[in-house]
Amino acid sequence: MKHPVTQVQLKNGMKVMLKEIRTAPIVSSWIWYKVGSRDEPTGRTGVSHWSEHMMFKGTKKFPGNVLDKAISREGGRWNASTSRDSTRYYETMPAAKIDLALRLEADRMTRSLFDPKEVASERTVIISEREGSENEPMFLLGEAVQHASFRVHPYHHEIIGDMADLRSMTREDLYDHYRSFYVPNNAVLSLAGDFETKSMLKRIKELFESIPQGETPPRLARPEPERNGEVRLTVEGPGETAFTQIAYPFPNATHPDYFPLQVLESLLNGASGLSYKTCRLYRALVDKGLAVDVSGWAEATIDPYLYRFTIVHRPDKEPREALAALDDEIKRMQDKPAPTAEIQRAVKQARAVFAYGSENITHQAFWMGYTSMFSDYGWYTTYLKKLAKVTPGDVQRVAREYFQPKKRVVGVYLPKGKAA
Repeated sequence: MKHPVTQVQLKNGMKVMLKEIRTAPIVSSWIWYKVGSRDEPTGRTGVSHWSEHMMFKGTKKFPGNVLDKAISREGGRWNASTSRDSTRYYETMPAAKIDLALRLEADRMTRSLFDPKEVASERTVIISEREGSENEPMFLLGEAVQHASFRVHPYHHEIIGDMADLRSMTREDLYDHYRSFYVPNNAVLSLAGDFETKSMLKRIKELFESIPQGETPPRLARPEPERNGEVRLTVEGPGETAFTQIAYPFPNATHPDYFPLQVLESLLNGASGLSYKTCRLYRALVDKGLAVDVSGWAEATIDPYLYRFTIVHRPDKEPREALAALDDEIKRMQDKPAPTAEIQRAVKQARAVFAYGSENITHQAFWMGYTSMFSDYGWYTTYLKKLAKVTPGDVQRVAREYFQPKKRVVGVYLPKGKAA
């Protein structure tokens, strides 16, 4: 059954999206701010993620130590996350208790305290999070590949930020960021679940419409120049396993080629891990004993980002053998259109992953806000239709255009452990 979406813009510029789903007595509420690591200048890398942490430290009305108890006492769950393009907060609650979540979000949009003591203790938490990541081979390799892939564009740095900035950022840096970007005209509120649209909209207006519109937030406009030559790099670190990561520039989510590339991903990697053992790369690398595992993924982003392949190497094989096999598979896709039946199967897999990722109420509310960050809700509702229109010729064309060795970065992680 299709559930219609009501979309309204409040007088202060805040966008509200409501989807009544009466299948269970719960409501999921998400508030999205269009700010992420892509909005961070050098010197403030990691400020979006750190500000997200500070939003859980409370306001005068909702002190940090009572927030968690209040949500869980009412049978709810809540969390937040920061991405390259957005920061989002959600509460999924029994329907009769959702007002608490709305009051909380309206309050912390303008009244979060950013207490200096809390800033200092959170600095320690985030620095130790970063130090923990630095023991992970995939983090070290991924960061090195990302740095090499973006010399100019702010996708250059990891979401957690650079250690130098985590040590030097001040409470004022964090608070300025919060006041610049946490304004209603830079926010989307998306709700799905068991409510009556008219009365819910009235309540949202009571809570949010009096919040004054802010200045239009500043945006960094630094497009990445085209690369003309493959970049290779090596990272050494802890562990006993070698990895290779290959990153190709990849179009943003609103580019028409995004959809043929999703089908190509499904052919090569099995649509985000579904039935991946039947896909081309698994058969060519893992089944033939050249690698332990191979995977690939892209992200739906505002600006062009990356498509990354990751190979987990066998200790008895040279990394270059698996890379050569991966290159052979890509060349096959470029030289000859895939059979129509294989394309249809890949589309079916991609559809299944998409359907699975959008079935419950929390996911329904997520998708409304998520797509609003880089496009609009039409991107979500037409997704399957656009996939179904992809032809073998489309897949061959995008394989040729985007997976060119001269545009890529190849990073190899060499372990310094026993097995190395």
